[in-house]
Amino acid sequence: MDEQTRRHHLSLAPVNDAQLSRESWKIFQIMAEFVEGFERLAQIKPSVSIFGSARTREDHPYYRLAEDIALALSDAGFSVVSGGGPGIMEAANKGAFAGRSPSIGLNINLPREQAGNPYQDIALSFRHFFSRKVMFVKYASAYVVLPGGFGTLDELAEILTLVQTGKTRRIPIILVHRPFWEGLLDWFRNTLIEEGTIDPDDMDLFQILDKPQQVVDAIFAHYDKRGFEPSPSEQEILLDL
Repeated sequence: MDEQTRRHHLSLAPVNDAQLSRESWKIFQIMAEFVEGFERLAQIKPSVSIFGSARTREDHPYYRLAEDIALALSDAGFSVVSGGGPGIMEAANKGAFAGRSPSIGLNINLPREQAGNPYQDIALSFRHFFSRKVMFVKYASAYVVLPGGFGTLDELAEILTLVQTGKTRRIPIILVHRPFWEGLLDWFRNTLIEEGTIDPDDMDLFQILDKPQQVVDAIFAHYDKRGFEPSPSEQEILLDL
């Protein structure tokens, strides 16, 4: 089949009306996820979003570290937002649940692995990763990223891209536990910067810390002279997130 014939056949591909209708109605399900998220999360500020592996066991040091960080943040007055599932997500909700501020879980419906943990004062459920991601960013005063896999890296790359491109306001992005992250940062320095795909200044978008109180102190230091509420210009940016 030559190129012209192939293009002709592609252009005449039949449209499945039932599938098209189903795709169109999907818009309303997506809208519902956003509306519920906006309505239920608008009052949780200031909040910190915590990320990490769903596969971390309760007896692992990372689990306890996440729990301690979340408790310290909660007692300091921050609502804590996690993915609502097991592992480090559970540890974050558990620590916040024991503290003074709300524990929020943004649960995702997955074929396997994800199951909601019982430490959520507010529990939302999402079918779509992209709408869930918006909720993680929109009301966050900081991102705290513990060791994790592809999902954790996805969330980290998302917030770095949004801040780098000015699509969201500058917030603290804190990677926890230097030994886990150092190899990735070496790759940033030795490959991405060397190849010119990021700027050296982009390394200033985040910091690495190891202890719970360091995390709390770093977030307060960032907002020391400006307060947690977004400025009018930042509110406009977040409206278009």
